[in-house]
Amino acid sequence: MSRLLKFAASLPALLASFALFVLMVMTFCDVVLRSVFNAPIEVAADMTRLLMAIMVFSVLPVVSAKDGHICVDLTDGMFKRAGLTRWRNAFTDLFCGLMLVLPAMRVFDLAERSRSYGDVMEYLRLPLHYVGWFISIVTAITAAVLIIRGLGHIFAPKLMSPRHA
Repeated sequence: MSRLLKFAASLPALLASFALFVLMVMTFCDVVLRSVFNAPIEVAADMTRLLMAIMVFSVLPVVSAKDGHICVDLTDGMFKRAGLTRWRNAFTDLFCGLMLVLPAMRVFDLAERSRSYGDVMEYLRLPLHYVGWFISIVTAITAAVLIIRGLGHIFAPKLMSPRHA
């Protein structure tokens, strides 16, 4: 079961890595074709938007679950001396998780509006609402992960890994 969870957690990173690789190859080819043959890749802008969304949002829940976000530790010493590190972590995770609920709902609403209008990407003709649904679902998953982490800091602090020192 542990190996299955590790594999499932690595899938978003593999997806983001593949998207980054495709983006690099496409950008290189686009620059060469544009400079040498004056023939840019027509779908490059659409592909860039799509691949950037995949790269950023696919790993967001995993990074949040592993507490891998960049942190500024200006107040760590103060919280540690006061014995409030656990409560700061709980508050931060709960606050961020609750704050992500609104963007997840709003992006879902915008995706539904896009679907009702029949909006598509300019060159790929891919319906835009799929991208919106993906962003909304992954943001909602991230919100749930952060709320669970925050509750874990409150009710099961021994199970939570310490923040980066």
